[in-house]
Amino acid sequence: MAMAKYSFIIISFFIISTFCFTQEKVPDIYTVSSQFERIEIIRMRTGTDLLAGLKEAVFKQKIKNGVILSGIGSVTDYHFHVVSDKNLPPAEEFPKASVAKDLIAVQGYIFNGRVHAHITLSDENSVIGGHLEPGTKALTFFIITVGVLPDDLDIENFDNFQY
Repeated sequence: MAMAKYSFIIISFFIISTFCFTQEKVPDIYTVSSQFERIEIIRMRTGTDLLAGLKEAVFKQKIKNGVILSGIGSVTDYHFHVVSDKNLPPAEEFPKASVAKDLIAVQGYIFNGRVHAHITLSDENSVIGGHLEPGTKALTFFIITVGVLPDDLDIENFDNFQY
């Protein structure tokens, strides 16, 4: 029994020290230089789900890595999430509504084929936005511009707070 307890302590120490060492190896500021290979301009029709449309365009155009540079349009429905506290991982709220708003900005990244997009919406009284979720649907249209980066660019973990 004492041996099992001693082994547990050693293994726990090894895991904790490995985690701490790994965290120290990642610099506070990390940069990667690149150029766009091409620009894709994506148009989505009335009723299209913005996130589903982005995922489909990324798949069809074989975009592994990219920067969502801009986006405009209007919505009939929206769904996004925002952080709601300062803990890691943070708690999140998931606002959604069926109401017309202008889509005044879309920005984000494509990491190894995975879309990470944020939206900004407005009406005559307010501006809201956050991390895009399924359910944001086009009223008039969406136009999204994506700068395509090289496939071999290593940016997959840039949006992971534990990296």
